[in-house]
Amino acid sequence: MIRPEALALLARWREVMLALCLAGFGLWTATRGGPILLTIGLALIALAAGWGLSALRRMRFAQTIAAPGVVEVIEGEVRYFGPNLGGSISLSDLVELRLMTLRGRRVWRLKQRDGQLLLIPVDATGAEALYDGFTTLPGLDMAALLSALTPTAAAHGSTLRLADRPDMVLIWHRKGKGLVA
Repeated sequence: MIRPEALALLARWREVMLALCLAGFGLWTATRGGPILLTIGLALIALAAGWGLSALRRMRFAQTIAAPGVVEVIEGEVRYFGPNLGGSISLSDLVELRLMTLRGRRVWRLKQRDGQLLLIPVDATGAEALYDGFTTLPGLDMAALLSALTPTAAAHGSTLRLADRPDMVLIWHRKGKGLVA
């Protein structure tokens, strides 16, 4: 009954629409009268605004699924199961996050303290879960993360483009002792 394109569009915007519904309910509650309902309504509107902003950012982060493999983020651990490559890495052991182009496909390059790497295609199934995982990284600039995904990422000053590797963008590295190579 509903066209597949319209259904896909609704599915993509569903979290934003739910946040708008919560804001509408908060507005309705705030206008019912009395200081208690006003306070509850304003709290619901504030909650909906935060949820809606997060949903918009998460929506920008999600890509069309075109790469093989599955990504999972469970209890602070990122797992990628691909046809040829795969592995897991703990977000607490992560020291570096880069976005690079490899054979024409954009991939996340996650580097662990011991030097092990995990390459995850940006457009793999479940890769949108990485957004929530990346938000736990201390000092990560979410604007830099989202701008790196846009085609004009080189124009933004928030990401560091390496001189020797123009196809690799450093998005985040853990501050602390030692050098990250």
